[in-house]
Amino acid sequence: MTLLDPPSQKTHEVSIRFDWTLNEIKELLEKPLIELLWQAQLIHRSVNPEYNVQLASLLSVKTGGCEEDCSYCSQSIHNASDITDQSDFDVRGVLKQAKTAKEAGADRFCMGWAWREIRDGKPFESMIEMVKGVRSLGLEACVTGGMLNDEQAYRLAEAGLTAYNHNLDTSPEYYEKIISTRTFQERLETLDRVRKAGITICCGGIIGMGESLKDRASLLRVLATMNPHPESVPINALVPVEGTPLEDLKIVDSTEMIRMVATARILMPNSRVRLSAGREQLNKEAQILCLLAGADSIFYGDSLLTTSNPTVQADKELLSSAGVSVNWDLYE
Repeated sequence: MTLLDPPSQKTHEVSIRFDWTLNEIKELLEKPLIELLWQAQLIHRSVNPEYNVQLASLLSVKTGGCEEDCSYCSQSIHNASDITDQSDFDVRGVLKQAKTAKEAGADRFCMGWAWREIRDGKPFESMIEMVKGVRSLGLEACVTGGMLNDEQAYRLAEAGLTAYNHNLDTSPEYYEKIISTRTFQERLETLDRVRKAGITICCGGIIGMGESLKDRASLLRVLATMNPHPESVPINALVPVEGTPLEDLKIVDSTEMIRMVATARILMPNSRVRLSAGREQLNKEAQILCLLAGADSIFYGDSLLTTSNPTVQADKELLSSAGVSVNWDLYE
């Protein structure tokens, strides 16, 4: 069953551009919501006529104790949030959780490591074995572990890593208000190393951190002018966490998430647009509008690193009521 009966042929000619201007993107974000949804819907229906949604599961392998000072993050040593430094380099234990995620319906298994940069030695060797093990289960494997060097990138590629997540977080102009321990340029250089190694890129950002609409447009412009576009674009909403500098910020309105998803779909037609952190703050109707606007992946499971996420059962009910294409029979 699908959200809309798929057309017999493509209903909208989709052009891939890498020359989007800031003003063009800002105009999209400012469009009347109905118009923006219609434009995104034409593209989404053309590139994904069956409304197929990928389910991804995210596990925190190394939690807390990160040297970066990201203002939104409960895992930073610079913040007073109550997250203790925990490491789990038990390959068997992680692969057991990957198997459980697959049985619950996940297609991609993502592993998070709260590091400024990947550490050589036992931790990195464990990461390599985890990637190999996840791939042997028939799952896509994604890792987020901060900065890395060329040799590490190539070793991860040899192990079969599907994607490396390294978000830009926000616009180049607003970036220094959110983090001071790593530059925006260093983030771009990490993405370049990943791309050169032959690993696909998972790269997006967070809204609701006090940025302007122009900042959101600027973030999307950086992503949309990458050639090729990131294969995966997570759209996150800030989840204010006690003990972080952003703890008192208001939760973003759901229509702002819908606008970001729709605009990302228009700018990067063939990328997976992932409805990520902050989804628990959206009601069912808002999540369905995000799926309609172009989101074709959700993180699936009860938690996202250190923040909560809708339950597996709630997501099954959501996807079923939306009528998107997920073959649950594979996972019964």
